[in-house]
Amino acid sequence: MASKSAATKTHGHLLTEKELLAMPEADYMNADQLAFFRNRLKELEQDILNNADATTENLRETQFVPDPADRATIEEEHALELRTRDRERKLLKKVQQSISRIDSGEYGWCEETGEPIGVARLLARPTATLSLEAQERREMRQKLYGD
Repeated sequence: MASKSAATKTHGHLLTEKELLAMPEADYMNADQLAFFRNRLKELEQDILNNADATTENLRETQFVPDPADRATIEEEHALELRTRDRERKLLKKVQQSISRIDSGEYGWCEETGEPIGVARLLARPTATLSLEAQERREMRQKLYGD
């Protein structure tokens, strides 16, 4: 790809977190940074899909257990696993939306203010769509008005 910067061509690898954090603000959401976050999001997406497959297999493999206490334990474990998968399903949707935001050129920019979300925040939460300040304002409104 001609749009890749010299850093990617020279090193032949994706940036590390350390390299990413060391980049100047002028490089914010350049091709290398977007490639780093796309890779991180794709890995997260694959992990979630793998977990879903494992859950399906676990639920399928369960046999009938005659002891009521054992059966109750197994059912509780399944309920917990299904709740976890439900949270991951919601995260998967956010991950896929973030990948779409990379494709559309919107990734890394706050939906409310249009300002940079920040590399450090995106490293901590790669699906973030709001800057820290905008997120805090939203949470305060929710607390005050029960949004």
